[in-house]
Amino acid sequence: MTATILPQGAGYGVGISGPWWYGAGATVQILLFAMLAAKLKMNAPYAHTWLEIVGVRWGHAAHLIFMFFGLATNITVSSMLILGGSATVTDLTGMSTVAACFLIPLGVAIYVVVGGMRSTLLCDYTHTSVLFAIILTFIFTVYSLSPKIGSVDKMYELLQKAAIEAPVSGNAQGSYTTMRSTNGLVFGIINIVGNFATVFQDQAYWQRAIASRPASTVRAYLLGGLAWFSIPFTFATTLGLAAVALRGDPDMKVLTPADVSAGLPAAAAAAALLGKAGAAALLVLLFLAVTSASSAELIAVSTILTYDVYKAYINPRATDAQILRVSHAMVAFYALVSGIAGVIFFYIGISMGWLYTFMGVILGSGVAPIALCITWRKANRLGCLLGTVIGFVAGIIAWLVTTAKLNDGVINVQTSGGDFEMLAGNVTSIVVGGLFAVVTSWVWPDNFDWESTRAINKPVNIHTSSLTQTDTRVGSPEHIPLDVKRTTVTWTGEDAQESVRNHTRIQAFTQQEELRELNPVTLQAAFKFASWSSLTLFVLLIILIPLPLFFSGLVFSPSGMLAWVIMGVAWTICSAVIVVIYPVYESRDAMAQICRGVVHDVYRVFKRARWPDPRRATRVSA
Repeated sequence: MTATILPQGAGYGVGISGPWWYGAGATVQILLFAMLAAKLKMNAPYAHTWLEIVGVRWGHAAHLIFMFFGLATNITVSSMLILGGSATVTDLTGMSTVAACFLIPLGVAIYVVVGGMRSTLLCDYTHTSVLFAIILTFIFTVYSLSPKIGSVDKMYELLQKAAIEAPVSGNAQGSYTTMRSTNGLVFGIINIVGNFATVFQDQAYWQRAIASRPASTVRAYLLGGLAWFSIPFTFATTLGLAAVALRGDPDMKVLTPADVSAGLPAAAAAAALLGKAGAAALLVLLFLAVTSASSAELIAVSTILTYDVYKAYINPRATDAQILRVSHAMVAFYALVSGIAGVIFFYIGISMGWLYTFMGVILGSGVAPIALCITWRKANRLGCLLGTVIGFVAGIIAWLVTTAKLNDGVINVQTSGGDFEMLAGNVTSIVVGGLFAVVTSWVWPDNFDWESTRAINKPVNIHTSSLTQTDTRVGSPEHIPLDVKRTTVTWTGEDAQESVRNHTRIQAFTQQEELRELNPVTLQAAFKFASWSSLTLFVLLIILIPLPLFFSGLVFSPSGMLAWVIMGVAWTICSAVIVVIYPVYESRDAMAQICRGVVHDVYRVFKRARWPDPRRATRVSA
C-alpha cells in the first residue's frame, strides 16, 4: 500500500526524482532477496520461519533477539499501512480515523482466518489485477483524457510554472523535472536502508519463499520485483506530479505538510481530476492495496507467534489441530494489536511518512547479520549478535544527537523527522551492524554444518506398504483422508480403488519432484543466477541510471519528459502482463487438470443419480 500512497508525497515534494528513488530504492531489496530465497531452499527447505533457522544455528538468545527485530518489523509495516490507509479513508469519506484504524486490520483478519495462506495469495492476485487496471486508468486520464492536463506537454508546462512560483529547494534550477535533487537523493538513501530492514526481516517475504516451489522461487522474486517497481514510479509520476501541476485549481485541495506526510497528494489529485469517481477509484485502490499487504502481515505475525513462541517455548509437542487453533487466534490478536498501535501513533502525531523514514534507524542493524546467517557458514555467532545490538544502539544515538545538533537541542516528533536526522540514524544503524558482523566473521570465522538447519521440520518418508493403521469405510471417494501418508484406506467399489491408486501415484510423483527440485546442483545454479541478476539490476537501478542524471544537473526538456513518461507507462504495461497474464499461462496445466477434475466429478454425480450402484443398494438394505 505504501507503494501507491507514500511516493505521491515524494513526487509532490521533490519532483521526478522522488518516484524514481522510492521505486528503485524499494525494489532492489526484493531482487536481492531472490538470493536469500535460493539459499533458504538450499540450507533450510522445510523451515516455517526464518527465526527457526536463527534458533537452530545460534541458539535461544539469538532467537529471542532476532524475534524482537522480526516483530518490530511487522508492527512498523502494519502501522504504516494503517496510518496511511486511515488518513486517506478519512480524507475521502470523512470516516473517523480511529474507526478506520480498527476497521482495516479487523476486516482483513476475517478472511485470513477463514482462508489462510491460500486466501492471501488469491487476494494478492485479484487485488493486484484490479490495482493495475485503476493505475492505468489514472495514467491515461492524466496524460491523455483530462481537460485539466491531458498531455505530457501540458504537464511539463504546468510543472515549469509551479517551479517559478515555488521553486524546490535543493533541485537544479528549482525544477520538478530534474533528477538533481539533494532531498531526493537523501530520501533515496533512507529508502534503501529502511527497505533492506523491512524486506530481510519481514516474515511475509520469507513466508512466500517457503511456500514457493524451489524451481520458481528465484524467478518469482526477480519478476515480482521488476513488476513492483512500476507501481510507485509510474503512479507517483502521474498523481504526485498532477498534484503539483493542479495547484491553484479550484477543484484541488490545498495540502499542508502534514497532509503530504500522511500521503494525501494522491487523493487530492484524483478528486480534482475525476471528482467523486476519482475519489471512489482511489478508495478502491487503497482498499485493495492495504488489505493485500495487511493480510500478509497478519499471517506473518501469526506464524511467528505460533511456531517461534507457542510451539518453541510453550507447547513443543503441539498437535496440528492445536497449532491451527493458535494460528487463528494469533491472527485475531495481532489485528487488534496493530489497530491499537495505529491509534497510538495517530494520537502522538506520528504519520506514515515519519514512520517510513524511521524504520531503518531501529531495524537496519539486523540486515547484514540475518543475510549472513542464511548464506554464509563462516558467520560468527557472537559477532553477528553484538553487531545487531550495537548497531541498533548506535543508530538511535546518531539519530538523537543529529536531531539535537540541527535543532538547537529541541527533540520532538517534528524536529526528529527531518531528512538529515533520519539519514544519520539509518546509515549508522546498517553500517555499524554490517561492519561488526562481517569483520568479526572474517577474523574469527565459524564453520557451521548446514545439515542441522536442513533437518528442521524435515518430513519422514513413510510408504503405504509399511502402514498399519486401517480405516474401512463405505462411501464415496470424497471421504479419503488428506494425510494419505499416515492412513491406509480400504474401501469397496471401483471409484474408491481408483481414487486410492491416484493418490498413491500423486504422492510418489510429488516426492520425486521434490527431490529433483531440491537437488543441490540445481539450487546452486539458481543461487548463481539470482546473484548475477539481482546485482546487475541493483547497479542499473541505483547507480547507472540515476547518479549520472543527478551529477549532470540535467533539467528535462519537453522531449525528455515525454521519454520519461513513456518509459514508465511501458514498464507498467509490461508489469501488468507479468503479474496478471503470465501466472495464468504458467498455471495452465494445473488449471486444465482442475477443470478436468470438476467435469469428472460432475459426470460421476450425474451417473450415480441416473444409474445407482446395485452393490451399494444391497449394502444399504442389509
